[in-house]
Amino acid sequence: MSDLIIKTVTYSEESPVIQAIRRSVFQAEQGVDPTLDFDGQDETAEQIVAYLDNVPVGTARIRYLDSKTAKIERLALLPAARGRGIGKKIMEKALDAAAHRNIQDVVIHAQEYVKGLHLKLGFVEEGETFLEGEIPHIKMRKNLSSS
Repeated sequence: MSDLIIKTVTYSEESPVIQAIRRSVFQAEQGVDPTLDFDGQDETAEQIVAYLDNVPVGTARIRYLDSKTAKIERLALLPAARGRGIGKKIMEKALDAAAHRNIQDVVIHAQEYVKGLHLKLGFVEEGETFLEGEIPHIKMRKNLSSS
């Protein structure tokens, strides 16, 4: 792989980059309403950005719901960067960040078509498939205290 750097950033530091990636993936590609994507939670969430050869190609955010639970959301990867394991590396970085805060459970609402990635990372499905932004999702959970 080329030079891949995945780092934790604040939204104020990298909001133009984060917004550009999410607009491209969620709004332009998937047709998600911007008000669903940009929900006012970014400023308080921990942000992760992946850079491939110094070009931003992916992002995710972590929201800490309480002292024991985190939710990883908004995993987005530009099309040119897909199929290289970068999404998995972003998720591993997010899981590591949550573990460093002594989080016990991580929840996600995974798009149905990428749930295999999350299963490989140790997430388990909870409940039935549901629509979020008109896209099929499945709630998944990973217990970090047993990892």
